[in-house]
Amino acid sequence: MKPQKTLSNPSSGLCAKACVAVLLVVNMCCLSQNAAVPADQKEAGGGMSTAGAHASVLDDEHRPITAGGFVKSGPVVFEDVTKQAGLAWWKHTMGTPEKKFIIETNGSGVALLDYDNDGWLDIYLVNGSTYDAIAGKATPPHAALFHNNHDGTFTDVAAQAGVTNDRWGFGAVVGDFDNDGWPDLYVSNFGKNRLYHNNHNGTFTDVAEKAGVQLGGWSTGATFGDYDGDGKLDLFVPGYAQYDFDRPPAPGSKEVAYQSCQFRGLNVMCGPRGLKGEHDHLFHNNGDGTFTDVSEKAGVSDAKGYYGLASVFLDVNGDGKVDLVVDNDSTPNYLYINKGNGTFEDDSYLSGYALNEDGRETASMGIGVGDFRNNGHVDLSDSTFSDDYKVLYENDGTGNFTDVSHLVGIADVSIPFLSWGDAIFDYDNDGWKDLFFANGHVYPAVDKSDWGTTFAQRPLLFRNIQGQKFEVVPAVVGTGLAVVVPARGAAIGDLFNDGKIDVVMNVIDHAPVLLRNVDSNKHHWVELKLVGGPKSPRDAVGATVYLTAGGTRQREDVLSGGSYASSNDQRVHFGLGDATVIDQVEIHWPSGAKEKVSVPAVDRIFTVSEGKGIVL
Repeated sequence: MKPQKTLSNPSSGLCAKACVAVLLVVNMCCLSQNAAVPADQKEAGGGMSTAGAHASVLDDEHRPITAGGFVKSGPVVFEDVTKQAGLAWWKHTMGTPEKKFIIETNGSGVALLDYDNDGWLDIYLVNGSTYDAIAGKATPPHAALFHNNHDGTFTDVAAQAGVTNDRWGFGAVVGDFDNDGWPDLYVSNFGKNRLYHNNHNGTFTDVAEKAGVQLGGWSTGATFGDYDGDGKLDLFVPGYAQYDFDRPPAPGSKEVAYQSCQFRGLNVMCGPRGLKGEHDHLFHNNGDGTFTDVSEKAGVSDAKGYYGLASVFLDVNGDGKVDLVVDNDSTPNYLYINKGNGTFEDDSYLSGYALNEDGRETASMGIGVGDFRNNGHVDLSDSTFSDDYKVLYENDGTGNFTDVSHLVGIADVSIPFLSWGDAIFDYDNDGWKDLFFANGHVYPAVDKSDWGTTFAQRPLLFRNIQGQKFEVVPAVVGTGLAVVVPARGAAIGDLFNDGKIDVVMNVIDHAPVLLRNVDSNKHHWVELKLVGGPKSPRDAVGATVYLTAGGTRQREDVLSGGSYASSNDQRVHFGLGDATVIDQVEIHWPSGAKEKVSVPAVDRIFTVSEGKGIVL
């Protein structure tokens, strides 16, 4: 492999203000060559924020590393079981293959949920649409709800369940908004969104209009969370960019104001820079099936119009209140700290999460959540555009974050990849959380270049070495890590109830990919499904669980959203290594209650009810 040439300085996390100003101008990957750009848009550029052009990275067979670098032997972690599982016939569709406009490029997400409460995770895959379908000239592509048959196969029941969406879809997030014990589903679209209420009989009803959460415009990766502590899940919905099908942002048009939009000298679609951003929305749950938009009152409306793609409610400072993390494309990220009075404080810059260590905003796509050092502090990963490294932010426990990407070894190797869905989880059950990125480019033209990147890309898996370093898990030929596709959303969960975390990727204009975890480790594990009491959300979203075993104390959080346009298994999973006894489990419930639970065995899935301990 040729050595990677980088332009960043990994030895320092500080940058002088003058340096930051220069970098903000230089790091535009789609810089337009239009002298007539309005003065107030000159810095905005016509595309996405990166660190600038990097040297090509090719493997021994002269393939770009994003679609190469395979090895003939090594640890086999994932097996691609898409076909065997019955998912391969379904196809995602979004616009045209040429991807002339940004609406066609971002792709869609995936949600894992047990919609029928049978104890097995099902798979919801969001679909895009076509111009003919939007114009009423063709049947729209359908979303899929794959029911888990408990035998390694899945059956699409979306039509029967009433969740085909039939709109230009982007994201899906899971939350029991009415506390009836059945997971509901919010689907974010371009146009009106859907809130699918679970009818308890295998079907759903779209209640978005009645609930007041339909919106319009371009919504992306939403999140449920109880921000005001009233025991009911509220809903946050990021907005991306303002877009009009009748007046698309073509180069030279009024909507763009650039004569050409280019990536490394090639003409490509325009955006997001140069387009007007869509604002964000926080909906307070009124407890009667309706929501009230409190975005401005709460201080999270995104007055600057950044390009939001992912979000998650999460307690980052340990005060028992969920804060709000928002990843923005090519604009600074948001970190809002919950003040406990119905409002949030914007700590984006003060916390260190707005920018990376070079003082640059990144084209942020998805948020991974997990305590990778096992110190009780929840850390965040940030998937980014190609020609930029993927970011790992370490939390000091007070909600202040440090970019440690170079320090832990994930930065340089990740630069050629364009990442979307991401997750922090323990794939080998050794008690240390690992790092996964789903990858795929947005410009088909990159396949005609010599830049060392490709439209279809393989995923990246980094193994955690006892909280100090990450090492790349090699992509063995014929295994799941060697699958080369233009991936977008990704969700993680134990789909086969075997204690190993699997990955589902939604792939633009392609069949999905189900990566079954077949790692040969014999480590122990335990999973907990939490059920909140009367003063907590029923699905316990927002709960934090601390588990001690084998001398190690781990943390897991019950979350909704995070990964690009996707939603993970809400059961908390702990790898235990060689430990066969769990010393202690302490649950911090959303209600504020703290409860210690005795877990009698390992290699099992238990249900824990607030105040009652293990019930199943």
